[in-house]
Amino acid sequence: MSFDYDLFVIGGGSGGVRAARVAAGETGAKVALAEEDRYGGTCVIRGCVPKKLMVFASEYPGMVDEARAYGWDMSNSGFDWGVFRVKMHAELDRLEGIYRNILKNNGVETFDLRARLVDAHTVELADGTRHSAKHILIAAGGRPVKPEVPGAELGITSNEIFHLDKLPESILIVGGGYIACEFAGILNGLGVKVTQYYRGAQILRGFDDEARGLVCEEMCQNGIDVHLGTNVLEMTQEGDAIRVKATNGDNRLFDQVMFATGRVPNADDLGLEGLEGVERGRKGQIVVDEYSQTGVPSVYAIGDVTDRVNLTPVAIREGMAFVETVFRGNPTPVDHELIPTAIFTQPEMGTVGLSEEDAAEQEPIEVYATSFKPMQSAFAGKSDRVLMKLLVSRETRKVLGCHIVAPGAGEMIQLAGIAIRMGATKEDFDRTVAVHPTMSEEIVTMKTATRTA
Repeated sequence: MSFDYDLFVIGGGSGGVRAARVAAGETGAKVALAEEDRYGGTCVIRGCVPKKLMVFASEYPGMVDEARAYGWDMSNSGFDWGVFRVKMHAELDRLEGIYRNILKNNGVETFDLRARLVDAHTVELADGTRHSAKHILIAAGGRPVKPEVPGAELGITSNEIFHLDKLPESILIVGGGYIACEFAGILNGLGVKVTQYYRGAQILRGFDDEARGLVCEEMCQNGIDVHLGTNVLEMTQEGDAIRVKATNGDNRLFDQVMFATGRVPNADDLGLEGLEGVERGRKGQIVVDEYSQTGVPSVYAIGDVTDRVNLTPVAIREGMAFVETVFRGNPTPVDHELIPTAIFTQPEMGTVGLSEEDAAEQEPIEVYATSFKPMQSAFAGKSDRVLMKLLVSRETRKVLGCHIVAPGAGEMIQLAGIAIRMGATKEDFDRTVAVHPTMSEEIVTMKTATRTA
């Protein structure tokens, strides 16, 4: 049977674009891709990239204060959101153009339309046209959702935060995951009065307890009003403001409310219900095997729509493994273990491997940890603290986890991740000469275990 394409990709985010580009450009496959929105997906358009630009912008007030302590005559006359927003969106437009050109230059045919599956080998576009393909790859991503509370429609999500006409004077951020905590730090740095509600006992659930505890302490120290064990009961419009009633008894007005209370896969209305064999999970995700294949042999899915590890580099890795498996005849599973991760809170957090709690549950461990004031901020009279932490197997001496809370933690954890991925032992770390004076030297100078577990 002949097909219009060897591969049809649904979704123009990082994972889908990488798979399409490599399949077409490096294996010679005939490839098409459909994207109903903007190319670049969550990461480039409404996630990692604009968020990191906002992180950069929000850190400058602290730098100005620090510079004064170092003898510089510095002034901070305020932040111009309008100027920044124009530049940020110009950068996103530039990056989207790059994504489009990458596809074009590699011979991928693109359709700026929504696509649905008709059967195991047929895709129908929103204009009614149909295309057949030997293989179909779904890379439709995910989206933020609001909780079901009265008045939730008055709030925004991380999708809308980049498009505000002006910064609010006050904002309530609801949620305790990394998106909520990152934007709490960002908006606080940009001069917004930030309150954060989280229903759990501590922010950043799933991460190392000691590390997330320090992040929360520092966020509070920086002026963010964090309320744990607290949730929204109802929201009502009151003039230009939003009145929020909370489970802790608060009844307050905010200029803006942002929900960062979870994301769901974009797997609805893709025609999957008509395909016998494609299974959906509890959150609506597309269930796939280790090769990203669904129960229908010709249909694969990667990225957030599968709800495995929802990170851009993971979606890209899954896209590459898909091409290796399907178009190069080299079955390649994706390894989701030991993925280094950075959380761009303020302070930043980098993590790879197991948390202390998970490691201790798995086997007897030694904990090496140190918390201190870094030289740069201590000299400036600031009380900021950082954390360096290693979790070591008592039996094999392998480093099972590394957790860093410090400025530049994301940069550090990328490099620590290589060593831990290679199976480095505590003695390998000990044998490494320290780079002095740096914060990261503490990773190789902790000779005595803080505790065992």
